[in-house]
Amino acid sequence: MKRVHALGLRLLLGVFCAAAALGAEPSPTRIDRDIEYARVGELTLKLDLHRPSKDSQLPLIVWVHGGAWRSGSKESMPLGPLVEAGYPVASVDYRLSTQARFPAQIHDLKAAIRFLRATGSRWNLATKTIVIAGDSAGGHLAALVGVSNHHAELEGTVGTQLNQSSDIQAIVSFYGGSDLTTILQQSTPKGLSVRVPALDLLLGAQPDAVPDLARLASPVFHVDPTDPPLLLLHGDQDPQMPINQAHELMGAYRKANRPVQFEVVYGAAHGGAQFYDSERLAAVKSFLARHLPQH
Repeated sequence: MKRVHALGLRLLLGVFCAAAALGAEPSPTRIDRDIEYARVGELTLKLDLHRPSKDSQLPLIVWVHGGAWRSGSKESMPLGPLVEAGYPVASVDYRLSTQARFPAQIHDLKAAIRFLRATGSRWNLATKTIVIAGDSAGGHLAALVGVSNHHAELEGTVGTQLNQSSDIQAIVSFYGGSDLTTILQQSTPKGLSVRVPALDLLLGAQPDAVPDLARLASPVFHVDPTDPPLLLLHGDQDPQMPINQAHELMGAYRKANRPVQFEVVYGAAHGGAQFYDSERLAAVKSFLARHLPQH
């Protein structure tokens, strides 16, 4: 019991330190859970809205959870210190690959963005500027949403706010994928054990069997001179999502002469607390302050 209590105290202290490093005292936050943003047949799609204790006009962050496209949920949202620093975060559930194949996941996320733009005034959200962020498979989806503004095939018709824009103004990808046509060649044996079955579910086949679909699902093939600023964070020891995926996306951004920042987390594998510690979240905040209007 004493050990559990000590662990709890250390975790609490870590949250306070992260918030302090972000330039704000830790403060209570509000969570509005299970907000319905769309329906697909009998399936209800929901999001959780994490808000600072006081209304803020900082950009809204849409969070996309990971889980190899086939698992995970909106309950996994590691950006609490950013909420405490004034950034509202909408953590979104989307159809998993066990429920629907690609591009259903992108259609759902764009529907969530349109919903938030249409209804943000209910929660006093500043939705003119929206950031999309995610980790692992969620990082891949976040990047794809961000670089596919105005892409008709990826827009979809999910939801009822089709008159709203799904455009994104900044992207943050934590150890996400970017090129499904090269990811398997770059992967370790451990990575292959995860990615091969995951891609079968997501695409309905391996990428080389459905090359057009694999390209459609790969952010690197959508980058153009109009794309929003991009922040990449990736561990140099990642055995599941090759760090070359981040290098590829950075290269595509540089070729298009778009703003990109790559933070290598040295010694880090795939995920973990160090991606969301005070140093890394301070880098996220600095990136957003540099590239987006702050109200």
